[in-house]
Amino acid sequence: MTGFEACFLDPVGQSVQQRWADAVLTVAFEDLPPVSAFPSVPGRRWGPGLWWSATTGRHVAAGSNAMRTQLMLLDRDPEVVALAGCPVRLLWHTPRGQARSWTPQLFARYRDGTALLADCPSHVDAIGERALKAGEAMEAACTDVGWTYRRLQPPDEVFTANLKWLAGYRHPRNAGQPGQRAAVLEAFCRPRPLMEGTEAVGDPIKVLPTVFHALWHGQLTTSLERPLHERAVVTTRRLGGSTDTNPPATAGHLPPGRSEGGGEASRDSGAATLAAATRPGPAPDTARGVPQVRALGCGEVS
Repeated sequence: MTGFEACFLDPVGQSVQQRWADAVLTVAFEDLPPVSAFPSVPGRRWGPGLWWSATTGRHVAAGSNAMRTQLMLLDRDPEVVALAGCPVRLLWHTPRGQARSWTPQLFARYRDGTALLADCPSHVDAIGERALKAGEAMEAACTDVGWTYRRLQPPDEVFTANLKWLAGYRHPRNAGQPGQRAAVLEAFCRPRPLMEGTEAVGDPIKVLPTVFHALWHGQLTTSLERPLHERAVVTTRRLGGSTDTNPPATAGHLPPGRSEGGGEASRDSGAATLAAATRPGPAPDTARGVPQVRALGCGEVS
């Protein structure tokens, strides 16, 4: 595989083709639109859409539910400073001289300036021969410039459901007043059940959005490996044992040696009061209704 080149759209929408090694140094891929439109397949439940990023305060294009889930995971990684959907297509030649191209689904810029190119299969075993060979090329191209390529495997269903619930509170409007935020962190300075600490601050209807916002941003922590519920133990400091930084089926989006920070959480609602109090309001990009079930983590946020 030789002669890697990058194809992308400039800020005015014109197609540009540039040597890959040069583009890596000069192009802010995180600021570019998708290099091609996401296909919309009739009959599928999920189609192209937008994810509002708490990291950047902007929308990121997503072409599938699996891609949206990985955007959610990356959006919560404190080492990620920018995100983009399909901003670049790579072109190269095989040893036989055949021209090939591939468009990674996700781009993430890390705090240290390096970046991640990633694809988001909907299933663990969802990979064909073309995707396999393209992945090898993407890995070689990224290694050449000190970046990382990953096929991001779908995380555990319970972990994903919990994170989707918390994502409904990622917007700053749920942070609460400064006094309330400080009171929430103080209430959980020692490990205690979620609802117990919430009621110690005030009316759960007003306080729970702040608690969930803090859990999303990692100011509070708990386990996300089990359904989040009113008795889930929450604290402001990291406890030993399982946390959401090591979910059952890891998303796999972190380069070797890179650790993920961020908060954590878990679920299972019993009381009608909690179910009413914890229903997320409309997310900035649209929020789907949360089914009337016991587990808090069953909502889906786009």
